[in-house]
Amino acid sequence: MKKSYGQLREVLTETVLAMGNIVEARDPYTAGHQQRVTALACGIAEQLGMTEEQIAGIGIAGLLHDIGKITVPAEILNKPGRLDKMEFMLIKAHPQVGHDILKHIDFPWPIAQFVLQHHERMDGSGYPNGLAGDHILLESRIIAIADVVESMSSHRPYRPSLGIDAALREILAKKETLFDPLAVDMCLRLFAEKNFEFDKREGEM
Repeated sequence: MKKSYGQLREVLTETVLAMGNIVEARDPYTAGHQQRVTALACGIAEQLGMTEEQIAGIGIAGLLHDIGKITVPAEILNKPGRLDKMEFMLIKAHPQVGHDILKHIDFPWPIAQFVLQHHERMDGSGYPNGLAGDHILLESRIIAIADVVESMSSHRPYRPSLGIDAALREILAKKETLFDPLAVDMCLRLFAEKNFEFDKREGEM
């Protein structure tokens, strides 16, 4: 039974990776984004002292957090200029779309809710539901930080990489207002004391 359980977990992980790769195949600029977000989010969770089971749930949600972008036209995902209001609305819909895709899958964790809330912010200024503070699941607050740090430090069609130092300054400056303060501290510790680095090879085609 233990062997069968291990095989099922392995199949689950491989299936989740395949689902995430579908999104990234449509957007070469963000290839590897979900894997790198997952690595940082799991590192933050470990620093926070979360259990192995909780970290496993964050890992699954990290790999799927952008799956809702599958409904966003590729020309919007790859647009080199500023998005107009309608295009931005399509982008902002992706947490809800991701939730709706995942909500009927019987994961051992509330993955659909983690995905739904990963753009919510501590002061209630996020989306899609304007949740604030402890109304946002801790797992989602962790993924939110990892998502911002990875995105800012990577190249995008509309701007070059801003660098990891700028990304860390951003989350520090907005600690408590936008981002969970303890999770921010653990993220900063990872880079300053644990020599965490993103593997930019992840997701290469």
